[in-house]
Amino acid sequence: MPVWAYVVIAVAVFLLIVGFVVSAMRRRGLRERFGPEYDRAKNSELRQREKRVDQLDIVPLSSVARQRYANQWQTVQTQFVDDPASAVRAADALVTTVMNERGYPMDTFDQRTADISVDHPRVAENYRAAHAISLASDNGQATTEDLRQAMVHYRTLFEELLGDEEPERRVS
Repeated sequence: MPVWAYVVIAVAVFLLIVGFVVSAMRRRGLRERFGPEYDRAKNSELRQREKRVDQLDIVPLSSVARQRYANQWQTVQTQFVDDPASAVRAADALVTTVMNERGYPMDTFDQRTADISVDHPRVAENYRAAHAISLASDNGQATTEDLRQAMVHYRTLFEELLGDEEPERRVS
Protein backbone atom coordinates (compact mmCIF):
# COMPACT_ATOMS: atom_id res chain seq x y z
CA MET A 1 0.00 0.00 0.00
CA PRO A 2 1.40 3.41 -0.91
CA VAL A 3 2.43 5.89 1.81
CA TRP A 4 -0.32 8.36 0.86
CA ALA A 5 -2.94 5.68 1.66
CA TYR A 6 -1.56 5.38 5.20
CA VAL A 7 -1.71 9.15 5.53
CA VAL A 8 -5.33 9.21 4.35
CA ILE A 9 -6.25 6.44 6.81
CA ALA A 10 -4.43 8.24 9.64
CA VAL A 11 -6.23 11.52 8.84
CA ALA A 12 -9.59 9.74 8.67
CA VAL A 13 -8.99 8.07 12.06
CA PHE A 14 -7.89 11.40 13.52
CA LEU A 15 -11.03 13.13 12.23
CA LEU A 16 -13.23 10.38 13.67
CA ILE A 17 -11.58 10.76 17.06
CA VAL A 18 -11.95 14.55 16.96
CA GLY A 19 -15.62 14.17 15.97
CA PHE A 20 -16.23 11.77 18.85
CA VAL A 21 -14.53 14.08 21.35
CA VAL A 22 -16.46 17.15 20.14
CA SER A 23 -19.74 15.20 20.29
CA ALA A 24 -18.98 13.99 23.81
CA MET A 25 -18.14 17.55 24.91
CA ARG A 26 -21.44 18.83 23.50
CA ARG A 27 -23.40 16.11 25.31
CA ARG A 28 -21.58 16.86 28.54
CA GLY A 29 -22.26 20.58 28.07
CA LEU A 30 -25.97 19.89 27.57
CA ARG A 31 -26.02 17.55 30.59
CA GLU A 32 -24.39 20.24 32.76
CA ARG A 33 -26.63 22.97 31.38
CA PHE A 34 -29.93 21.13 31.65
CA GLY A 35 -29.30 18.89 34.65
CA PRO A 36 -32.34 16.67 35.20
CA GLU A 37 -33.92 17.91 31.97
CA TYR A 38 -31.12 16.21 30.03
CA ASP A 39 -32.55 12.82 31.00
CA ARG A 40 -36.07 13.83 29.94
CA ALA A 41 -35.33 15.10 26.44
CA LYS A 42 -33.23 14.30 23.41
CA ASN A 43 -30.19 16.42 22.61
CA SER A 44 -31.87 17.85 19.52
CA GLU A 45 -34.90 18.87 21.57
CA LEU A 46 -32.70 20.63 24.13
CA ARG A 47 -30.93 22.54 21.37
CA GLN A 48 -34.32 23.51 19.90
CA ARG A 49 -35.39 24.78 23.32
CA GLU A 50 -32.25 26.89 23.55
CA LYS A 51 -32.82 28.35 20.09
CA ARG A 52 -36.46 29.14 20.87
CA VAL A 53 -35.68 30.84 24.18
CA ASP A 54 -32.78 32.76 22.64
CA GLN A 55 -35.38 34.37 20.34
CA LEU A 56 -37.50 35.48 23.31
CA ASP A 57 -37.07 38.72 25.19
CA ILE A 58 -36.71 37.32 28.71
CA VAL A 59 -36.13 40.18 31.13
CA PRO A 60 -35.46 40.46 34.85
CA LEU A 61 -38.18 41.94 37.01
CA SER A 62 -37.85 45.46 38.30
CA SER A 63 -37.21 45.79 42.02
CA VAL A 64 -40.73 47.17 42.44
CA ALA A 65 -42.25 44.17 40.66
CA ARG A 66 -40.10 41.74 42.68
CA GLN A 67 -41.33 43.30 45.92
CA ARG A 68 -44.95 43.33 44.76
CA TYR A 69 -44.77 39.64 43.81
CA ALA A 70 -42.96 38.72 47.02
CA ASN A 71 -45.79 40.35 48.96
CA GLN A 72 -48.35 38.47 46.88
CA TRP A 73 -46.51 35.23 47.56
CA GLN A 74 -46.72 35.87 51.31
CA THR A 75 -50.48 36.30 50.96
CA VAL A 76 -50.74 33.04 49.02
CA GLN A 77 -48.69 31.18 51.64
CA THR A 78 -50.86 32.57 54.42
CA GLN A 79 -53.98 31.46 52.54
CA PHE A 80 -52.69 27.88 52.63
CA VAL A 81 -53.62 27.53 56.32
CA ASP A 82 -57.32 28.12 55.71
CA ASP A 83 -57.72 26.80 52.15
CA PRO A 84 -54.80 24.73 50.80
CA ALA A 85 -56.42 23.96 47.43
CA SER A 86 -57.14 27.64 46.70
CA ALA A 87 -53.61 28.56 47.78
CA VAL A 88 -52.15 26.07 45.32
CA ARG A 89 -54.31 27.47 42.51
CA ALA A 90 -53.22 30.99 43.50
CA ALA A 91 -49.56 29.90 43.57
CA ASP A 92 -49.91 28.45 40.07
CA ALA A 93 -51.53 31.65 38.83
CA LEU A 94 -48.86 33.82 40.47
CA VAL A 95 -46.02 31.79 38.94
CA THR A 96 -47.72 32.07 35.55
CA THR A 97 -48.09 35.85 35.98
CA VAL A 98 -44.42 36.25 36.88
CA MET A 99 -43.35 34.10 33.93
CA ASN A 100 -45.49 36.22 31.63
CA GLU A 101 -44.03 39.48 32.95
CA ARG A 102 -40.51 38.09 32.53
CA GLY A 103 -41.31 37.45 28.86
CA TYR A 104 -42.03 33.74 28.71
CA PRO A 105 -44.83 32.98 26.23
CA MET A 106 -47.98 31.56 27.77
CA ASP A 107 -48.51 28.78 25.24
CA THR A 108 -49.32 25.34 26.58
CA PHE A 109 -48.09 24.14 29.96
CA ASP A 110 -45.61 21.78 28.27
CA GLN A 111 -44.19 24.65 26.20
CA ARG A 112 -43.90 26.89 29.28
CA THR A 113 -42.05 24.13 31.10
CA ALA A 114 -39.73 23.55 28.15
CA ASP A 115 -39.02 27.28 27.94
CA ILE A 116 -38.37 27.63 31.66
CA SER A 117 -36.03 24.63 31.54
CA VAL A 118 -33.56 26.59 29.42
CA ASP A 119 -32.92 29.26 32.05
CA HIS A 120 -33.96 27.33 35.15
CA PRO A 121 -33.38 23.63 34.40
CA ARG A 122 -33.11 22.56 38.01
CA VAL A 123 -36.61 23.76 38.87
CA ALA A 124 -38.49 22.71 35.73
CA GLU A 125 -39.26 19.38 37.38
CA ASN A 126 -40.62 21.26 40.40
CA TYR A 127 -42.98 23.09 38.06
CA ARG A 128 -44.20 19.83 36.54
CA ALA A 129 -44.73 18.23 39.95
CA ALA A 130 -46.56 21.25 41.37
CA HIS A 131 -48.78 21.53 38.31
CA ALA A 132 -49.66 17.82 38.45
CA ILE A 133 -50.66 18.17 42.09
CA SER A 134 -52.69 21.27 41.26
CA LEU A 135 -54.58 19.34 38.57
CA ALA A 136 -55.12 16.43 40.97
CA SER A 137 -56.45 18.90 43.53
CA ASP A 138 -58.90 20.32 41.00
CA ASN A 139 -60.22 16.76 40.63
CA GLY A 140 -60.40 16.25 44.40
CA GLN A 141 -57.50 13.77 44.35
CA ALA A 142 -54.83 15.57 46.39
CA THR A 143 -54.19 15.29 50.09
CA THR A 144 -53.18 18.22 52.27
CA GLU A 145 -49.64 16.83 52.24
CA ASP A 146 -49.71 16.75 48.43
CA LEU A 147 -50.85 20.36 48.42
CA ARG A 148 -48.10 21.33 50.86
CA GLN A 149 -45.57 19.70 48.55
CA ALA A 150 -47.01 21.61 45.59
CA MET A 151 -46.51 24.86 47.51
CA VAL A 152 -42.88 23.93 48.18
CA HIS A 153 -42.35 23.21 44.47
CA TYR A 154 -44.05 26.44 43.41
CA ARG A 155 -42.02 28.43 45.94
CA THR A 156 -38.75 27.02 44.56
CA LEU A 157 -39.68 28.05 41.02
CA PHE A 158 -41.11 31.36 42.20
CA GLU A 159 -37.87 32.27 43.98
CA GLU A 160 -35.88 31.45 40.84
CA LEU A 161 -38.18 33.58 38.70
CA LEU A 162 -37.96 36.48 41.13
CA GLY A 163 -34.17 36.51 40.85
CA ASP A 164 -32.82 39.94 40.09
CA GLU A 165 -30.37 38.90 37.39
CA GLU A 166 -30.83 37.64 33.88
CA PRO A 167 -29.86 34.00 33.63
CA GLU A 168 -26.53 33.28 31.99
CA ARG A 169 -27.06 31.23 28.89
CA ARG A 170 -24.20 29.06 27.79
CA VAL A 171 -23.97 28.26 24.15
CA SER A 172 -23.46 24.54 23.59
